[in-house]
Amino acid sequence: DMAGLAQKGGAVWSHVRIADRQDQLHAARVAAGEANAVIGCDLVVAASDESLAKMQRGLTRVVINRDQTNTSEFVRGFAAQAQGALEEITYLMPAPPSLPAFAPWQIAAAKGFYAQEGLRLKFVLARGGVDVAKQVGAGNALMGGAIGDTPLIVRANGVPVKAVAVLGGGSLMLLATHADSPIKTVKDLKGQTITVLAYTDTTYYALLGSMKKVDLNRNDANIQAAGPTGVWQLFASKKSQAMAGTADWIASAEEAGAKVNIISPADLFQSMAQAIIASDEAIRTRPETVQKVVRATLRGLKFMMDDPKGSIEAFVQAVPEYKGKEALLERAFALQRQYVYAGQRTLGEMDRARLDAVQKFYVEEGVVPRATPLDDLYTNRFVSGR
Repeated sequence: DMAGLAQKGGAVWSHVRIADRQDQLHAARVAAGEANAVIGCDLVVAASDESLAKMQRGLTRVVINRDQTNTSEFVRGFAAQAQGALEEITYLMPAPPSLPAFAPWQIAAAKGFYAQEGLRLKFVLARGGVDVAKQVGAGNALMGGAIGDTPLIVRANGVPVKAVAVLGGGSLMLLATHADSPIKTVKDLKGQTITVLAYTDTTYYALLGSMKKVDLNRNDANIQAAGPTGVWQLFASKKSQAMAGTADWIASAEEAGAKVNIISPADLFQSMAQAIIASDEAIRTRPETVQKVVRATLRGLKFMMDDPKGSIEAFVQAVPEYKGKEALLERAFALQRQYVYAGQRTLGEMDRARLDAVQKFYVEEGVVPRATPLDDLYTNRFVSGR
């Protein structure tokens, strides 16, 4: 029996010669026209020139498996054609797309949710959420990612964008302190050092809003803008007593050895989670495409919420640099599910009352010069296919 081991690499033939004694076998392979029997395990190989050459009318008997299975060549060819037919959409990200904070988008790409909508999203890095909104509003990209309150910041300055979906009922900003610290409430932050990403970031404004709830202002604490790495590294090394950050920064600090306490979100200012934003023009002229992006991204979010293990595998598939860091992802995703993504009545829906409260705070603090009609800031028409 001369057996091949090609497996999925291509067709395999086994030549079997039978005799009473070994010395009666003079060749390992069956010669042309000398096959007494052919067992065809699949139609394609059995009907190939090499197989037919071994057969002879009147001599050869054939048993065929009639089950039809796609060949690897067919699958690869179909996939290539399908890829070529996908519409490429430029989607701006406010921070590196590889961050765990953008897991719903990366998972949607890895699981083929965008491809099933006929789309291929090209993630492009912008300079923060406000820059994403400006670029989308100017027509330089169809859509992008920001925070749910970003439109109210830029709309007042004439940038025509809306939030078309919000990924979660919580706030993206979590307030972390050291487990062995006496800081247990927001009021305890007075006189302490707190790290934030930047003074223009929405997590900073969420911190200010939280402090205002207990009659503290920005001058009552030493708030340091430390950048996307320093924000958690300074906290992990105890050079700051608190951190206003995201779930993945908390996971990174814990991985570096920090013991973390998370102040209850109920005690914080109710800012927004991440959002998908689109321009008024895109909503008016390409509503079907906007709908597809929203639907596929929310599928990625739901998959992340429903399948913790599978979401880690899908994210690593999309972002291979996290291979070997599954424990970090497990912790970051668990925090996101608990504090950020939960609490929505309808997945992706904007909470109008919450947005109104955020806008009132921004106007009071002078972040925006005036209030904007809420209907100009968001639409829920693309959520759940509406």
